[in-house]
Amino acid sequence: MLMNLFKFKGGVKPPTNKTQSTGRPIAAAPLPSHLAVPLHQSIGGTPRPVVAVGDKVLKGQLIGEADGWISAAVHAPTSGTVVAVGPGKQPHPSGLDADCVFIEPDGRDEWIARQPFDLVNATPDAVRHYLQQSGVVGLGGAVFPTHGKLTPAKTVPMQELVINGAECEPFITCDDLLMRERAIDIVRGIGVFRDLLQPQKVLIGIEDNKPEAAAAMRAAVEACGEDFVVVQVPTLYPAGGAKQLIRVLTGKEVPAAKRSTDLGVQCFNVATAYTAWRAIAHGEPVVSRIVTLTGNVRQPGNYEVLIGTPMDELLQLAQPNPDTDGIVMGGPMMGFLVPEPAVPVIKATNCLIAHSERLFPPKAPEMPCIRCGACAQACPHELQPFELYWHARAKDFGKTQQYHIFDCIECGCCSFVCPSRIPLVQYFRFAKSEIWAREKEKKAADEAKTRFEFKQFREEREKAEKAEKLAKAAAAQAAKKAAEAAAAAAAGDAPAVAVAEKPADLTVDPAEAAKKAAIAAAMARAKAQREAAQPKNTDALTPEQARDMAEIEARRVQAGIADAPAEAAAAPTATKTEE
Repeated sequence: MLMNLFKFKGGVKPPTNKTQSTGRPIAAAPLPSHLAVPLHQSIGGTPRPVVAVGDKVLKGQLIGEADGWISAAVHAPTSGTVVAVGPGKQPHPSGLDADCVFIEPDGRDEWIARQPFDLVNATPDAVRHYLQQSGVVGLGGAVFPTHGKLTPAKTVPMQELVINGAECEPFITCDDLLMRERAIDIVRGIGVFRDLLQPQKVLIGIEDNKPEAAAAMRAAVEACGEDFVVVQVPTLYPAGGAKQLIRVLTGKEVPAAKRSTDLGVQCFNVATAYTAWRAIAHGEPVVSRIVTLTGNVRQPGNYEVLIGTPMDELLQLAQPNPDTDGIVMGGPMMGFLVPEPAVPVIKATNCLIAHSERLFPPKAPEMPCIRCGACAQACPHELQPFELYWHARAKDFGKTQQYHIFDCIECGCCSFVCPSRIPLVQYFRFAKSEIWAREKEKKAADEAKTRFEFKQFREEREKAEKAEKLAKAAAAQAAKKAAEAAAAAAAGDAPAVAVAEKPADLTVDPAEAAKKAAIAAAMARAKAQREAAQPKNTDALTPEQARDMAEIEARRVQAGIADAPAEAAAAPTATKTEE
């Protein structure tokens, strides 16, 4: 079937270097000496470990439970004993540690009890849940949990399901060999995706430098009685990007900040469809994947490798040359040198390239940008890399966001064509990381501010509530006294009459009453303290001191007696003044 194909802007044609690793069929890698299985191997939440040190596990047994909807479970790649659960080195440019489950294989490679999933009687939600529990994620590089992409949009009907078999990155051939040898399982997995999404048509895109894979997929589609369309697309990097392949096959351009499902399109990798079918038809969770071993080696090829296998052990199967000085995970355009040779293979590991200066000569020194615009012409997302470079270098991260830095997929086309040999992608990664870090700090500061403001609000509220309680208590006390006075007046008690003569006292301000009560209580406490005070230095006096003390006491008493008439004489005057 002939189709009208479309073009995406930009792109480059680097040397493919693929034929070196396609001469032999896929081989099974032997059991490694140990396994370090990272718990976080996909976008989303980090799975929670469900095993402990000393536990015996079987191949395919759950060791990490999915944390939330956008997360995928993790399973034991072989049978053995859990020897540790904790941080371990990861295949990531940062070189940071992450939680792993360390397993010592017992050599038996014994599976759990496996049984097929009842696809016929299962609901779509049950199928999605099963794929999540089986650890199925995107194996094209993004490792997004597959079940999360299998929910059709409610507002836009699904028009095209695109299956990505382009594999445009140089050196990588794992998908090519997978399509050649296991096309039937891939097509059946695509059928599961088709049944869940209900698209109008299914398009399988394969670059035209893989004729054997395209022929195998066409034969498998016919054998399975499906109406999927296998389309060979021009070899142009990065045609294997999801947005680029969608553009080539459908003519639809996915805008920034939108998903392909907003346009009625969804895209999956061929290896993802394969693992989904293995999980459904055979009850096998994702515990291995196909990995290309190539580069500075004598025996390049493709191997089915257990997740968690140390990369340095795995690379020995390809017989690296003595001058190998590192391992690149991924391809030369988007890959990176792993921080340590012994880091584990993960679900995102599609290729290991033995690095050497002969294969990848050191780049010439960086020169000033001449603003030639070659990077802008090569960018498949129609960005302005030279503008992004200037602002990233100046640490003007606000400007980089204005130039849509987060639309950059870091494909490396700009760096590949730059005549000044500027590592543009490195600048863009730096800018993105700084923006993320600052946004994280701002979020933490905003949360701290919110907590402080709430603390102030709580303290003010508690102070107001306390004052209100005191006022109510004072008012209640005043009302009680008024009631007692009224009762005494009714009984003919003299003090009650005096109170009755002053009815204004019954309407006492609660706050003022509380204040007066507090003052009276303080005065009473002070008086009690004065009365309780006793001299502490009169226990052992000499006769002379005792005589002096007696004379002082006599004078004090005499003075007190002398003051009494004065107080009595002043009393009428004071009473008159009060009146």
